[in-house]
Amino acid sequence: MNALRPVLGLLLLGVSVWFALGLFGSEGSEGSEGSEAAPTVFTDSASCAQCHEATYAEWQGGQHSTSWTGEAVREISNDFANQDCIDCHAPQPVFATGIGERVLPRTLNRVDGVDCITCHALPGGGVAASFTDASVPCGPVERTELISVEHCVGCHNQHQTVDQWRSSRWAEQRITCIDCHMPYRDGDPSKGRLHGMHGGSSLENLKSATELRGASEDGIWMLELENVGAGHSFPADERSRTADIFWRPLAPAGEEPAAWTHLHRFRSPYRSEVDIPDTLLQVHETRRIVVQRFPESNPGEMYHDVELGVPVEGPVEVVLYYKRSPFYLDLSDPAAEADAVLVHRIDLRP
Repeated sequence: MNALRPVLGLLLLGVSVWFALGLFGSEGSEGSEGSEAAPTVFTDSASCAQCHEATYAEWQGGQHSTSWTGEAVREISNDFANQDCIDCHAPQPVFATGIGERVLPRTLNRVDGVDCITCHALPGGGVAASFTDASVPCGPVERTELISVEHCVGCHNQHQTVDQWRSSRWAEQRITCIDCHMPYRDGDPSKGRLHGMHGGSSLENLKSATELRGASEDGIWMLELENVGAGHSFPADERSRTADIFWRPLAPAGEEPAAWTHLHRFRSPYRSEVDIPDTLLQVHETRRIVVQRFPESNPGEMYHDVELGVPVEGPVEVVLYYKRSPFYLDLSDPAAEADAVLVHRIDLRP
């Protein structure tokens, strides 16, 4: 009998373990199978490139990716010593700060600028998308706010860009920000939307935004620039952006053309530029401008006193240039500026 006691003890221990597993183990295993893993919290956009290589490349080629590192913004913000710029140029996720609310600055990965995390990251993990699929590594959750105008408000209404759209016929027609700035790839909804966020960096967008016309009225050349395609002012948003009209006599064939004369500037000044007028071309506005010469005492002047001008006669060439910074080194040769983009050119002949 004494010899059997160790064996009986082992049998009793085995039965106890089996009973405990039957009582508690099955419930725990069912819970593991029925519960979903917590969504991944993403902190940098490089994580997105592994699955979304093409989209990531589009973002890298756009202006959002350089909103912190771009040469012009570093210069104008004094390397972000102007801290008001940080909010929109390195913002926290929009879904965290609130759709339609002003964004707040982040402290990490500022070099990524306005990135995938800014627009897609959800509080607590996972990402906002056009569909929900728990089997996908990033845990996308359908959020219709992602394609709404309100999603852009936090950054892009600091200079009333979204308000301008709201008062336009585009709003009435339900043509929104992403229709112009994030069109479908190849026009096919099944291929998703482009993520380059091209606005003023797209010559096609610039050309479709405005129409430049000219005609003779009582012997005086009268220009019209009409905002026909932008859903906001032209130029839009950032106050460093400018559009400028230049003219010069139309040179006969074979002759060297004369220098350009600056005629009119479209720009909204910074708060510190108290002596500069706001000359943005508002949504649906048509601006009429007389082609004229101005006194040469101040050749660097960008905002002319039109009462001092003298109307021009004879054939002329007129151009509209767009620029992402408000500075010209030589107004007589706008094409020499690296960031000056020729948008329109017309010849006016009697």
